[in-house]
Amino acid sequence: MKRMGMIFRAKANKALDRAEDPRETLDYSYQKQLELLQKVRRGVADVATSRKRLELQLNQLQSQSTKLEDQGRKALALGREDLAREALSRRAALQQQVTDLETQHATLQGEEEKLTLAAQRLQAKVDAFRTKKETIKATYTAAQAQTRIAESFSGISEEMGDVGLAIQRAEDKTAQLQARAGAIDELLASGALDDQSGMHKDEIQAELDRISGGSDVELELQRMKAELAGGSSQQAIEGGTGQSQSQQQPQDTPRFDKQ
Repeated sequence: MKRMGMIFRAKANKALDRAEDPRETLDYSYQKQLELLQKVRRGVADVATSRKRLELQLNQLQSQSTKLEDQGRKALALGREDLAREALSRRAALQQQVTDLETQHATLQGEEEKLTLAAQRLQAKVDAFRTKKETIKATYTAAQAQTRIAESFSGISEEMGDVGLAIQRAEDKTAQLQARAGAIDELLASGALDDQSGMHKDEIQAELDRISGGSDVELELQRMKAELAGGSSQQAIEGGTGQSQSQQQPQDTPRFDKQ
């Protein structure tokens, strides 16, 4: 079971690593940081709202305290010491509330300052991460494109590998068909296979046709030689007869001796 679990985790890790895109991971991390920054800003706004509400309550309590002080002073001026004492007692209770609210106000103001500083620092980190993210994405994209181009030139990419396999299969089939055609021609020439179309002749018939064609040429050549030889003999005979007549003519011509 442990081995099966390890194999399963290894397969899952390999599948996740193959499916993971660093650019998408960086974008997701940046989105989460933006969400965190938004929460911090919302917290600053909530604290500031609470502080503002406390300030309003403090202003109201201080107004009531001032009013009670004025009423006690007037009651004392009219000789109503009891009313003056009651007004001062209420004013003392309000002062205690004012003190508590001022303490809460100071605490909220400190929290607001801390959250504001944290938001500023987080904003700076988010901006720096965004710049680094874009740089890494650009570098990764360039490296990916360069790798694909190199794989295409070297022929080890998946697409070029498929093309290479297709070319290899086409060449193998072409060679197989050429070999089959050559074998069939040899079998037809040797007479092992019959040519059903009647267009193919075996070697013996081809040799007989060649000899017959050669005999016709030889006969024609002998006839032409005989014609040429006969013409030359007749011209030679005619030439010889003319020469004899020219040699006999001077003997028949009378000669006159000069006295």
